Amino acid sequence: MSTPHRLFRTAAFAEAVTWALLLTGMFLKYVTETTELGVQVFGMVHGVVFVAYCLAAVLVAVDQRWSLGRLTLGLVAAVPPFATIGFERYAERTGLLGQHWRLRSEHPAGPVERVTAWLLRRPAQGLLVGLVAVAGLTGVALVIGPPA
Repeated sequence: MSTPHRLFRTAAFAEAVTWALLLTGMFLKYVTETTELGVQVFGMVHGVVFVAYCLAAVLVAVDQRWSLGRLTLGLVAAVPPFATIGFERYAERTGLLGQHWRLRSEHPAGPVERVTAWLLRRPAQGLLVGLVAVAGLTGVALVIGPPA
């Protein structure tokens, strides 16, 4: 994504949409008792997008110098349905989402910023690392099992 604002907005919206799909699947499974397919399919889709949203939040937080508290709030917003939309609006209103990637041009301070700068300055490799991270973390979540 070309800007922190665009990446975070897209991730927040996608996370909310997959929540809606998962809730629809749960309605079909538990209320109408017609099919489990919605939960099986949309549960996996939501899990993958949840992980992607969390990684996007961390990337934007490091680049835009969010406090640990704001990052935590952004990550926690992924848990209740649709809360990522509210957090994205809050982040936009309070100036947390810039229109450019700071670490593409600024000198990074510390190891976390150095890694983030490397990812941002090499978009193709950064995207590949992001995809591998989403796949790996999703795999770990599958091994651990679904939330109780």
